[in-house]
Parts: sequence; C-alpha cells; structure tokens
Amino acid sequence: MSFSIAIPAEDGKSEPRVAATPETVKKFIALGASVTVQAGAGKASSIPDDAYKEAGASIARGLESAVKGADIVLRVRRPAVSEVPKYKKGALLIAIMDPYGNQRDLTAIAKAGAVGFAMELMPRITRAQVMDVLSSQANLAGYRAVIDASETYGKALPMMMTAAGTVPAAKVFVMGAGVAGLQAIATARRLGAVVSATDVRPAAKEQVESLGAKFIAVEDEEFKQAETAGGYAKEMSKEYQAKQAELVAGHIAKQDIVITTALIPGRPAPKLISKAMVESMAPGSVIIDLAAERGGNCDVAKPGEIVDHKGVSVVGHLNVAGRIAATASALYARNLYAFVETMIDKEAKTLAVDWDDELVQATMLTRDGAIVHPAFSGKGE
Repeated sequence: MSFSIAIPAEDGKSEPRVAATPETVKKFIALGASVTVQAGAGKASSIPDDAYKEAGASIARGLESAVKGADIVLRVRRPAVSEVPKYKKGALLIAIMDPYGNQRDLTAIAKAGAVGFAMELMPRITRAQVMDVLSSQANLAGYRAVIDASETYGKALPMMMTAAGTVPAAKVFVMGAGVAGLQAIATARRLGAVVSATDVRPAAKEQVESLGAKFIAVEDEEFKQAETAGGYAKEMSKEYQAKQAELVAGHIAKQDIVITTALIPGRPAPKLISKAMVESMAPGSVIIDLAAERGGNCDVAKPGEIVDHKGVSVVGHLNVAGRIAATASALYARNLYAFVETMIDKEAKTLAVDWDDELVQATMLTRDGAIVHPAFSGKGE
C-alpha cells in the first residue's frame, strides 16, 4: 500500500453522517490505499465496524490512532482545532469546511500544516458534478423536508375520495427551486399534494412547471436577469423584494405547508417569511425552514427547534440531510471518492496531487502553513 486514508468519527450528537462507506473503502483499496476507520464512525449511519473490516479497512480504537500518519483524512465536517495537530504535516484534509466567517479555525488548520479542501467550494462544472456535495446533500434535504412536513401536519397530503366523503389535497408552497426545492416539489407531488413554488431565477420557472407545480413570481425585468454565472441566485433589490413579498404574502395565507430553501453562499439566510405571514396561515399549518442553520428564512424559526406560533408549526431542524444519515453518507462518500480519485496516479498507485488542477485550485483552503484560497486569505469576515 502506497498511501493511507483515515476516516475519523464525527461528533455523534450533531453529525450522524460518515465520510466513507464499505463501498468506497473497497474502491480506495483498489486505488492502492490502506484505509483506517475510527471505531464507531459509521454507527449512526447504520454501518457497523465489521462491515468496514469486511471491505478491507483497519479499525482504530481512538481518533489519534485512526489519523496517525495518514496521507488523507476524510471527514464530513471541519474538525475541531484540537484535532488537526494530530495529523501528520502535509496531510490532505477533505471535508465540508464551512469556511465563511470561520477564519480562526482556518488559520489553526493552516498552522498545523494540513492541506485543507472544502468540498462545498467545488466548481459547478461538468466533470465535477459527481463531486458536488451541495447538490447530493441538498437533494436529500429537500426530500426529507416533505417527509418532516407530512409528519408534523395533522392531515393527509393527497386528495382521498372515501365513502365518508372527500379529503382535499394539501397545498404545499416551496420557496427556492434549487436542488433542495426541486426535490421537495417532486416529493410533495408524489405524495399527492397541490404544489406551487417560487424562485428569483427565471430558469427555475420551466423546471418548476416541468414537475407539475405552479410558478409564483413577479416576472419583471430584474427577475429576468437574476442569476449569477455560477447558477446561484443573486440578492434582489429592495424594490423587487417588496413586490415579491406582497405577492407571496397573499399566496402563503392560503397554504397548508410552506418549505423554504433559500441560501446565499457565505451570507446569512435571506428573510422570506415575516411573523405577519406566519400569522396569516391557518392553525395546523406547517413551515419547514431548511435555512435554519444560517439564521432561517422565517422570522419565527429557531435553529434546532419546532416552534408553535399561534397554531402554526415552524420547524427548524438542523442538518436535515443527516436525518437520513445512511443515504446521505452513501452519496457524500461517493462525492469524496470521486474527488480523491483525481489525486491518485493509477499506474503507480501513489498520491499525485496536480496543484494546478482547477478542482484543486477552487477547493484548496490551506497549504504550506498558510490560507491560500483568495476568498479567505485576507483578514476574513
């Protein structure tokens, strides 16, 4: 074996996902790696240590023995500052690093000598689609949002014609038609709800309608130009926001379930639902705020809590993809494998990072004791 990979256990209370599965362990070994998994790392994703063993991995009792001497450390979340000095100098640390506003942690990772890569900074280009963790995890969050909504909502979602009378279909409104939103629309439709959606990007209209949902937006000139080159939503002018808010406010009052998914990278979540809008909804209605971790799209949402506001349940679950940890881990582990594979010389079976590769350049945060990513190498936010 010519290079080694370590899979530490995450903080089980906040992060049930794991960075490798038996499937990816086998693939790493086929590339020439030796793989060490910290005992219990896969437990919350329903992967026992024995499954990793059968795939060819070694099981290490503690964190220190798991990461000792590893060339590559794969994680779900950015490690605690106290963990990184246990890595060997020059080790590649690949994780969802959440770098925005966490300059102190990035500095500590740099000083410890680790080469840190942020999977969420992966460019949205064709060859990197299989590495796109934001999409793989948001897709699952959108699905889970509808499952959580149906659990909290005290009525059935589909229209049912029974001998005792007709049950009307629930009305579901999805705010933000990115990856999470589109999956939420598709899932709500599969469950038989009447679905509508909104987004500030004009391209989203066709996608929303192709899934059988109604598109709700103020379609003026600003709306027609509201998308960045990278495919993300731009922040809209105050005037547009006011017009859109008025249209949406009237629509929300008639909905049974609202799911919000709006996030702007590196910024607090935009506020989409005011307290007054929540109060306009009928008792028993549900709001699922997928942006709760970033401050929430709803004024009433509280991270990690279900708030009952005048009979409306406002759900602010954290790490929603992690609520279906086994599936989320399977997809995330494949994202990681696809990225690591680009750093391996297949013939020599050795680690051979191409530092000029656009994927490496886009995702690398720290190297040679310094923060090297242009977005974070200044004094920070």
